Amino acid sequence: MTPEEQDLVMGLVLVPGKGRTRTLDEVLAHFGESDGGALALRLLRDAMERRDADDVEMALIVKSAADASGEEFLEPLIELSRADWHTRHEDVVRMLGKLRSPRAVPALREAARWVPEYLDWDENRALAVKAIWALGAITGAEAREALEGLRDDENEIIRENALKQLARRGEL
Repeated sequence: MTPEEQDLVMGLVLVPGKGRTRTLDEVLAHFGESDGGALALRLLRDAMERRDADDVEMALIVKSAADASGEEFLEPLIELSRADWHTRHEDVVRMLGKLRSPRAVPALREAARWVPEYLDWDENRALAVKAIWALGAITGAEAREALEGLRDDENEIIRENALKQLARRGEL
């Protein structure tokens, strides 16, 4: 993606007090697409193939702006949740939670315990918390078992959030 295209996509980001500077229709027209989800998926796959962290962010912005949440995003998001070459793990985990797929459980369980190098400073474990809440949104035994495994974690934040999700689900 060119710097100009990145600027165009960044215009989709809602800035408090300013709003957006671009519409999804403008971005779609530039890329010759009529469907925001299709564009987001194409951009995401291209960024992953090139291992371009900036373009992963751009693809996720388009995905959010288009409110695209189809099953076709599941495998790329699972792959991205484990990739150490980008810095959008919290966004990826949040998006996996919205999909509510049992197939995402192993990746979310890993994300709850993994601290990427760029997040070493985060004592609040935001990635873990988002992963645990995403697990809490997924029905079924596998998600419950993942949460039960996390409730005994050595990290207090992980334990507390796993317990909150189990309680919210009525599974304590």
